[in-house]
Amino acid sequence: MSQEAESQEARPFADWKERISIDPNVCHGKPCVRGTRIWVSLVLDLLASGQSVEELPREYPSLTRDDVLACIAYGSEMSRERFVPIPITPSK
Repeated sequence: MSQEAESQEARPFADWKERISIDPNVCHGKPCVRGTRIWVSLVLDLLASGQSVEELPREYPSLTRDDVLACIAYGSEMSRERFVPIPITPSK
């Protein structure tokens, strides 16, 4: 297996930016699951309180399992305390 393939396998949600958005006109610019008003922090709080990745889409039908995993990947990335450029896309 190539080093790049191993890297992608270890970090399957390296492309979390496709599922997480920051829009100053939506939820005061807090990171949300793209196309929703569901905060990443809410998803992480629910997981921390014991809900499972499988339970969240049942409770929030607009979420997919991949959205929840992207929220986890986003939280992981932010905890590394480094600058990560995230495009801000204001809605029209």
